[in-house]
Amino acid sequence: MAQALAWRTGPSGGLGTQSSARASWKAAGRWLRFLETLPNAPATPARLTAAHVKAFRERPDSKIAQRDLGDLRLLFEGELVRSQLTEAAWNAFDVRLSGTRQAGGVPGYSDGELARLMAALRSACLVIRRRLRAGEVLLQRHGTEPEALSMDEQALGAVLAKMAASSGPPRPRLHTSELRPYRRAMASHLFLTREDLVPLMMLMAALAHRNGETIKELPVKHRILEGHAVEVTIVKRRRGVRRWYETVTWEIGPQGRELHYPGGMYLLLLELTARSRARCDSPLALCIWADRQNPDVPEHVAPFQKDLRGPDLKLNGWARDRKLWADPAPGKEPVALDLSFNRIKTSMDVRRTKHLGGHLPSAARSNTMQVLFRHYLSGDPVITAWASEVMAEALDDAEQAAIASHQRTLNAAGGALRVVSGPVSAQTLVEAGLDAETAKLAAAGDLDTGWTGCTDHDHHPVTGEECQITFLDCFHCGNCLVTRAHLPRLLELLDALNARRTVLTEDAWWERYGPAWAAIRRDILTKFTPQERAEAELEKSVDTILELVENPWDEP
Repeated sequence: MAQALAWRTGPSGGLGTQSSARASWKAAGRWLRFLETLPNAPATPARLTAAHVKAFRERPDSKIAQRDLGDLRLLFEGELVRSQLTEAAWNAFDVRLSGTRQAGGVPGYSDGELARLMAALRSACLVIRRRLRAGEVLLQRHGTEPEALSMDEQALGAVLAKMAASSGPPRPRLHTSELRPYRRAMASHLFLTREDLVPLMMLMAALAHRNGETIKELPVKHRILEGHAVEVTIVKRRRGVRRWYETVTWEIGPQGRELHYPGGMYLLLLELTARSRARCDSPLALCIWADRQNPDVPEHVAPFQKDLRGPDLKLNGWARDRKLWADPAPGKEPVALDLSFNRIKTSMDVRRTKHLGGHLPSAARSNTMQVLFRHYLSGDPVITAWASEVMAEALDDAEQAAIASHQRTLNAAGGALRVVSGPVSAQTLVEAGLDAETAKLAAAGDLDTGWTGCTDHDHHPVTGEECQITFLDCFHCGNCLVTRAHLPRLLELLDALNARRTVLTEDAWWERYGPAWAAIRRDILTKFTPQERAEAELEKSVDTILELVENPWDEP
């Protein structure tokens, strides 16, 4: 177990953060303590059985046990343990409990929620940018043209000059309740503070389509590519074995539009954190001024350099303070937006996937296609609604194309189908336009083909010769006759065509059966009354003709 933990937390083990290593350590501890309570505790992996694993899973805290088994399975993937486990014991680690959460991450934001959130983030970042740039301008003017400043500006400029030359704002003799607000207010003119982290980090995560861990470890080292893009090597700890680092290229965008482009936002972060970073000498981009009561403790820090958890950002508190509401549920009061890096990344992944037409190879940027679908897109209400809309539009387009194909063929072969509703008799068929002899034969069923009747098999409307087309093409021929007697067979055919959709791709099905399906639905069934169709439903059986009329090499 110790060697398995060493492998799992090592360079090739897949655990890249302290919190994930701690979780694996705790799962291993619970597992070993449980085995110790068993009367037949296995001393080696080879003696572990599926019954041991099942007993662990069925503990009272089953949800924790199920999560632990997932961690243990990954822990035992190393060759040292896996080679000793029996197949039954190994498979027992992968059984899911009913009611436990399956694949699919947290859903993203709705279009309205995302629009409100992005507007609030950009507005807050704009205020931060203006504040620090205004402080820099005042500091510069205080050094070059102090006489042009007002008395208040000269006083503030003097304080900023001392701050620029020292490590932080002064500590005047004030009461504690007044000292800390004063120092925070002064520091905010030249340095980022902890309160600034939320909008800056969230907007950077949204523009770069990256998770919070990657944003926390953004490096200072970068390369500008011809003034249009910035190249950065970022950390992606959950990416897999020996794939923690990835070089990305982010567009900078036009000047003044930094808050809309990932490269521009990254360079803005470096600009706003430059003074704090110079004092703490960190290789990370995110450096801030942290209020310290002890003057001997450094106040400029990289908050996530030693521990990715860093300070509590209070994301939901930030949303509540700015009155960012989630879409209200029917009949309920609105609640503050649940703010998280995972949700905003999911939202941006969803929008990118939609923009690219659902093409996962192109949409997968920071994850594999499988991870993108499983943990970000699957189950997201926005992508589900969009996919349903796309499918509906695609099916409508396919149906319209089938109808157009049917109509073109029909126009070339007689112009219209002859559909006769009501009781079938020679007289009704004569009234429908057939000659007496043909009407008599049709009424007796002597002219029936696969699913319809043919009024002149010896003379096709296009060739004038004996008909050579398939029975499915009869629906596009002017010689086609459909009566009430054919209705049960046509409904059987529709069932058979629908069954074929389960074994063919949509494109193949529409190309092969779409025109016939459209002709039946559009030009035939609409000519019969609801009562006639209901009676025919009771008379139909299982269609087998479709299996016979197609060539064997054409069968799906």
